[in-house]
Amino acid sequence: MIQVIPIDQPTVSPFSMSDRFRKEIVYFMTPAEGPEAPSLAKDEYWIRGDDAQRWLDEGGFTLVSPLDAQSVAEIELTEEQESWLEWMVAHQITQVRLAGSV
Repeated sequence: MIQVIPIDQPTVSPFSMSDRFRKEIVYFMTPAEGPEAPSLAKDEYWIRGDDAQRWLDEGGFTLVSPLDAQSVAEIELTEEQESWLEWMVAHQITQVRLAGSV
């Protein structure tokens, strides 16, 4: 198990996720570009609150192939991903760090 540690809400307890989430979180991270982007260290991720809420509302997210921008897939949220997003939204968390198993 890995721990998702809220950076911008340090009083909130970490959220436990399966080890595979270390590879999945890249589907949810907001690109660290633009003036509003926070400075991030290794294993830190930024997820806009509006995006997290939209994925919850829609029950999934869109995945664009890095090899062909025309290849788009709609991916349904797993129960674990949905629980994590609910935790993010409920606590207004936008910056997290992953710790634990590699």
